[in-house]
Amino acid sequence: MSIMVPSTTPALITPGRQALDSALHQLDQAAEQLRLDDGLRTMLATPRRSLTVSVPVRREDGRLDVVQGYRVQHNVSRGPAKGGLRFHPSTDIHEVTALAMWMTWKCALVGIPYGGAKGGVAVDPAGLTTRELERLTRRYVNEILPLIGPEKDIPAPDVGTDEQTMAWVMDTYSVNAGYSVPGVVTGKPMTLGGSLGRAGATSRGVQIAALAALGGSPEGVTVAVQGFGKVGALAAQYLSDAGCKVVAVSDVTGAVYASSGLDIARLRAWAAEEGGVRGYRHADALARDDLFELDVDVLVPAALEGAITEANAPRIRARLIVEGANGPTTPQADEILAASGTTVVPDILANAGGVIVSYLEWVQNMQAYSWSSGEVELKLRDLMQGAYSEVKSLAAERGLTLRQAAHVIGVGRVADAHRMRGLYP
Repeated sequence: MSIMVPSTTPALITPGRQALDSALHQLDQAAEQLRLDDGLRTMLATPRRSLTVSVPVRREDGRLDVVQGYRVQHNVSRGPAKGGLRFHPSTDIHEVTALAMWMTWKCALVGIPYGGAKGGVAVDPAGLTTRELERLTRRYVNEILPLIGPEKDIPAPDVGTDEQTMAWVMDTYSVNAGYSVPGVVTGKPMTLGGSLGRAGATSRGVQIAALAALGGSPEGVTVAVQGFGKVGALAAQYLSDAGCKVVAVSDVTGAVYASSGLDIARLRAWAAEEGGVRGYRHADALARDDLFELDVDVLVPAALEGAITEANAPRIRARLIVEGANGPTTPQADEILAASGTTVVPDILANAGGVIVSYLEWVQNMQAYSWSSGEVELKLRDLMQGAYSEVKSLAAERGLTLRQAAHVIGVGRVADAHRMRGLYP
């Protein structure tokens, strides 16, 4: 049985809908491997709760804008829901549902006791003042208040949000509760109960996954990073620090290339000062789409969903792709890459570092305790390397791609939880 969603005319297929189609396709493949019955497949494909809210925002000039917000809890069979909150103009309910589903499998895969959730607001944060952004965040939190809580659903930063956003979320929830509740979010500032090592955790996980997949020495390994933002910039830094040669990066402003390797620390400083990598004087300009076709050893897509498609997959020359973003590769592109012998370390494994350290932050909050940065990184490394070894072993045993193996493990663990808990009533 294939898991289907209602048909949509091509003109109405949004990036979010494409992401959801990809997530359902991956679930379908795993369900076939696991021989799940139709009822369980349908349950795993269906979000537990989906909330759409209207968020009014008072602008500085007195205007009142209304934007759409979402929170989806895909599955809570293995623990409270966990997932980021993104502010991006293209965000819709389909995208948020897909991201929540991927988070469910990701948490199960790396062995942390969470279910998957995701939140989003369809807005461009760059077009808002700080005061407008704060008002938007607080009103959105007030609308989803019944769904979230340290034992129900714990948001975290994502695209367009950061630790300041999480501070506003925590404060809004705490004011309503009547006391401070640091465990309601992760990715908070250290002064409010954040964890050492959380800020760069997703990027560190990408580095760990990439080095595990490379196997040998990283010295001289060439890397291109698509998306020099919150995840991609630090991933490039960590890979460079490990001995890789990062030769190209891109962001929304453009792309740059240096065959001898980029000075990532200098480029990060430039991008922070100038608002992007375009115009960086110590490298050559590159068309953004050309980055995918470079002759490099490793390609790291670290931007948004659907970056690698059947249109550009045949031109990719990298032999290893490590997905820093969620859903960057479409199912059609996956087939092309597999046929060409390209190894893809999937998103639910490669970018799991963020949710792992979010879990560690939450544990510290719930116990009113804290670990050193060294202890946090050691726990992160152990979980990432353990998950990679398990995925690689299953892939070899069954003749699967790493993505297929990762989903078989993640989906299988959630299915087992459903069976053990039974169905109420």
